Amino acid sequence: MDDQQRKSDYKKGSLTLYGTVAMGTGVMIGAGIFALTGQVAEYAGPWFPAAFLIAAIISAFSAYTYIKMSNKYPSAGGIAMILHKAYGQSAVTGACALLMAFSMVINESLVARTFGTYTLQLFDAGEQQWLVPLLAVGLIAGAFLINLAGNKYIGAVSKITAVLKVGGILAFATAALWASGFSFEAATTPNAADNSFTGFLAGVALAILAYKGFTTITNSGDEVKNPERNVGRAIMISLGVCLAVYMAVAFAVGSSLTIEELVAAKDYALAEAARPALGQYGVIFTVAIAIIATASGLLASVFAVSRMLAMLTEMNLIPHSHFGMPGRIQKHTLVYTVLLAAFLAVFFDLSRIASLGAIFYLVMDIAIHWGVYRHLRHDVDAKGWILLSAIALDAVALGAFLAIKSAADPVIVFIGIAAIIVIFAFEFFYLRGLRGERGVTATRHQHDT
Repeated sequence: MDDQQRKSDYKKGSLTLYGTVAMGTGVMIGAGIFALTGQVAEYAGPWFPAAFLIAAIISAFSAYTYIKMSNKYPSAGGIAMILHKAYGQSAVTGACALLMAFSMVINESLVARTFGTYTLQLFDAGEQQWLVPLLAVGLIAGAFLINLAGNKYIGAVSKITAVLKVGGILAFATAALWASGFSFEAATTPNAADNSFTGFLAGVALAILAYKGFTTITNSGDEVKNPERNVGRAIMISLGVCLAVYMAVAFAVGSSLTIEELVAAKDYALAEAARPALGQYGVIFTVAIAIIATASGLLASVFAVSRMLAMLTEMNLIPHSHFGMPGRIQKHTLVYTVLLAAFLAVFFDLSRIASLGAIFYLVMDIAIHWGVYRHLRHDVDAKGWILLSAIALDAVALGAFLAIKSAADPVIVFIGIAAIIVIFAFEFFYLRGLRGERGVTATRHQHDT
């Protein structure tokens, strides 16, 4: 591949503050509230709204690290940049960056399957659940085509859908709470599941996935106008907007369904909550908002992860082959991104997709905080106690989640841990081989001269 193809075509300053916020909330709201509400409730029980609140607090501690780094070193593929600044050209840098990239791809498959499950609520699909992965793959293909069109179209779509879905979700929440008389009694019935504190923490770990979309902003830092100022602002605004939306929806769903009902319909919880509160027209409205939210969320996620993979290639942290495809590197990584997302959407259900995403993200996040604390906190003027708090909070949530999943679904825990080991091993041997090749090249050059 020639150097021109290998380079990405980032456009500095192409994203405004509003566009950046729209992109961040697009990813967060797209997956978080529609796909995860029921799953979080399954672990946290009647306290699931509190799980979303605690997850927001943990995400705010995490965001501190990313903001401090982005303020000083704004960059496209920002997470890879942070890791490289902290750990250098090492296996830790490459592996953790890949964990983040895979977590984002996993999020895409999560959003795509959520799109499928909600869309089917408009029809009497019965046992035809094969339609879910079919619809998911169709959405991924659509996001691929729009991303090929470039930033201008992505930004325009994100701005429009951000307004529609936030407004629509808040309208759903308000209507559901109004219909219930602003009561939250349904979720606290005596028949509710007996959830432990460990279960609550596991719910928090899943809920963190609903906020991790703020890293999309970090990954696009070089494309944000006035990144030193606007990246941090966009992250905090996005987190605040999402917290408000999530809490409103959590209380609305809790006022309409018992925990048992919510868990039974966990893949399409909001649509199910709309039935008793708002009737069939409410279901149609909620599904329409879900379709808009998931579609825009997928669009923003594909935008971000393809650029992150392009950055990793440019940094020589991962190998690349264009397989005869024309164009620049970011077009190739876009293809790889959607193919992997489509594979996951076909062969994994929502629960397992979310579990893998949570494990990969939290491991990567801990590595980020530790690297900045150990090597960069003075350089970026970060407070050590905040960084250590972020590590502790992530570790507690991850530990609780692994404990719960080890009992409930040990296979996915095994897959997650095995995948992490394979990724680290791959990076170790790839980088060692790369250094060896460079050493041989340098020796030959010396002999020739």
